This record gives sequence, structure tokens and C-alpha cells, in this order.
Amino acid sequence: MMLSVAPMLDWTDRHFRFFLRLISRRILLYSEMIVAGAVLYGDRDRILGFDVREKPLILQLGGSDPAQLGRCAEIAEAYGYDGVNLNVGCPSDRVRAGRFGACLMKSPQLVAECVAAMRAYTSLPVSVKCRIGVDDLDTYEYLSGFVATVAEAGCRTFIVHARKAWLKGLSPKENRTVPPLRYADVYRLKRDFPDLTIVLNGGIADLDQARRQIEQVDGAMLGRAVYHNPYLLAQADARFYGDDHPVPDREQVLSAFLPYAAAQLDQGIRLHTLTRHLQGLYHGQPGARNWRRHLSGACRPGAGLEVLEAWLEKRRSAA
Repeated sequence: MMLSVAPMLDWTDRHFRFFLRLISRRILLYSEMIVAGAVLYGDRDRILGFDVREKPLILQLGGSDPAQLGRCAEIAEAYGYDGVNLNVGCPSDRVRAGRFGACLMKSPQLVAECVAAMRAYTSLPVSVKCRIGVDDLDTYEYLSGFVATVAEAGCRTFIVHARKAWLKGLSPKENRTVPPLRYADVYRLKRDFPDLTIVLNGGIADLDQARRQIEQVDGAMLGRAVYHNPYLLAQADARFYGDDHPVPDREQVLSAFLPYAAAQLDQGIRLHTLTRHLQGLYHGQPGARNWRRHLSGACRPGAGLEVLEAWLEKRRSAA
């Protein structure tokens, strides 16, 4: 639980997770949020399927119906996930309309009932990802009361985004940047609840910042920084887990991705669906702009592995 990548809608799909696993084999990964109704009534294999090489992997669920969430937790275990997480932090209009996400912070007893139901249906660990507050319910006392109530239902792990959510007047994007970070509240939670696992999320840009957070809490969760610069995880296994396996360079990562991409193309997945997640591979490196421009070729109808192979050949010739 020391280091993890946040669940991010439209970003942390199975293709991006597989790509990350080629860079770090130890960091904990999460699915993007999956609504309970989609799990119960949608194309389950498409929604929940993953490559076993993505593990350890947590399924994040969105919902507020304890019975539905309990059944989803049972299904997650059958699919081989390593845990289930309840989203109590997303501030989008979509989740507000469905009475889940950050608005659930206003109903701690309901969250506790959801956690209890999920635990009744699975032996997997059940965690909650929340904010430090919502709207005017933003005092530390309210946050600690929320955690205490949900912990009584058996939740032992809380991933806390160190910003409050403003459901009145701020967009989801603004909710990621406008409310100030209050790391001290998350540190205090760990002091007040020493037996709980407290993971801090929000504003962590690199491994150095993650290390500083872990001096105060049990874990750090990185989000968009990893999506825009995935190779920053190259040193994560050694620095956080003592795993000194050889670190692949960027071209080795890309080469290792080719067989996976070939298998996906054979199943009818478009190349751009895969390569959109690779845009940041050369972030901050000479040639980063050329790489992004090169990937535009993946958008052409019928584009195949030759797009990636041409880049690799170019890099090898220049070496």
C-alpha cells in the first residue's frame, strides 16, 4: 500500500495499467471508477476484464446502494481483483446525480452500510477513497467523525484526497486544483487513528514528494503526474520496495508493449486506443515532441504495429 496510482476516469483503463506495469512491477494499481449498475447489468467481461500481469490491482466502485455494492464486491473477487475501493471523493455532475462520489461524505452512516455490505460479500479488503470534506462540512472534526463511523463498519484503509470538494460552483477540474491542499489534516488522521492505514492523495508530483508524505502517513497515491510522465515510476520499485530489478529504458518498455498491442489489435482494438496512453513516455526528454507527433499516425484507419516499430528503429539507429 506504500505507493499507488489513483483511479482516473477515462485514463486508468486496462491498457494504461498494463503499460505502467512494464515500468513498475510493485506499485499498486486501481481501475477507473466503475459504476455498480454497469458491473451488474453491463458487459461484465469488457468492463472488468484485465490482464493478470496488471496485478496487484484494486477495483474502484461507484454507488450508494449497499446491496448492489455487496454483489459487486463478490463479482470483483470472482474476477481476481486484489481489493475493492468505494469512491467517496469524485465531484462530477454525473456522480452527484447518482448520489455517489463526494456527495456521500454527507452521509457517513450510509457509507458505513455500504462498506459493511461489501465486506459481507467478499473476503477481499474493502477501502474507501474520500476527500477531507465537502461543501461546508469541511472541519477536521467532521472528517474524523466520518472516518470513525466508516471504520466501525470494518474499513481499515482510507485514501484521502487532501482537498475538500465543492459541489456548489466548481467543476470537477477546478475541484482538483482550487480548494487548498490541507496535508496537515491527513497527518492528523494518522495520529488519531494509528491502527488504520491512511494513504495521502493530492498534489504529489514525483517520487521525492511521495517519500516525504510517507514519513507522515502509510502511503502516497500519485495521479495525473504519472499519466503525463509515466516513466517517473522507473525508480519506484527500488526506492519504495527495495526491489532492485533491472530498470528498463524507454525503448525497452515500448518493445515489451508490442506483443500486448499485437494481441489487442487482433481483438479489434484500434491502435490509438492503446497509444493515447503512451504520449508521456518521453516527458521531459529530448524528442518528446517528435514522439507525440509520431503517435498521431496511430489515428489513421488501419494503423498497426508498424507505427511503434518505426519509432523503435529510428531510436536504435540514432543510438
